[in-house]
Amino acid sequence: MTQATIPSDLPDLPVLALHGVHHTARPTWKLAETVQFYRDRLGLPLVHAISAKGWGPDNHADFLHFFFDSGNGSTIAFFYYIGTERPDWLAVREHYQDRATHTAWRVRDEAELLAWRQRAEAAGIPVRYQIRHEVIESIYFNDPNGYPIEITWQMRPFGTADREDAARTIEAAIELEQAGRDGAGFDSIEPVWQRKGSRIDPGPEAGTDAGTGAAAGAPQRASIYVLDVPEFAALVEAARHSEGYATTRLANGYVRIDGNPGLRFQRKALGFKPAVWYGALTGGLRGSIQQFDMDALVVTAGEPA
Repeated sequence: MTQATIPSDLPDLPVLALHGVHHTARPTWKLAETVQFYRDRLGLPLVHAISAKGWGPDNHADFLHFFFDSGNGSTIAFFYYIGTERPDWLAVREHYQDRATHTAWRVRDEAELLAWRQRAEAAGIPVRYQIRHEVIESIYFNDPNGYPIEITWQMRPFGTADREDAARTIEAAIELEQAGRDGAGFDSIEPVWQRKGSRIDPGPEAGTDAGTGAAAGAPQRASIYVLDVPEFAALVEAARHSEGYATTRLANGYVRIDGNPGLRFQRKALGFKPAVWYGALTGGLRGSIQQFDMDALVVTAGEPA
């Protein structure tokens, strides 16, 4: 199997490995509330604290830098800058781009996740939601500063197919980002999926599952590529039992689903939660998306208008 790679103009560098996260750190202007939240409500031991007279520059406030044990050798740390107030540009806002910056802790299984949810709620911490998205299931809540916290368990390990698919995704997106800087425009995920789909070649050795209806090589077909992994299995199974669709298991870790002339799937019929549903085309596609919303996915043959 050929490893997908992202082109780089960097020289050959030595191969090194990291050994996990030592700590993440953020500022806080709520010293007592932060300690109570992490040490008393969540039960994370306070393991280290530094108190310092600035760090040299005249405009650097005196501060405390303190650490809580978050398991497996990792810590979560905070800076408390004495005598200062949070600047407006560091305010936490309820916007998806702000919430992208968050801390996520790992637990071993679903039972531990549910136990942590029960602990958080018993400690008076409102859980925002619990959601399963692709390979993880998580609960989310906020600390006293408004920082998002996630506790998650991973339902399966990442494998070779995941790594190669990720490389294809990022390679296509980088190319489109560069084209956008040159004036071509890059404002949706669809061209990433189409570029990936155009490059996935099953080769003559690919096996074929018994599908019904259109042959796998039929012209003017719409095709989507689905990683052969548990979270997307319902999509593949639905295609196998849909008249006019055909499924082909490829040698590079994907299942190609063909429809002649198009494909249609209903989210609720597949039992997909929204977070998994909206990533259903991550593997790539050939064709054009006519509808992709909370209810339905419709892909037709041909290029987008």
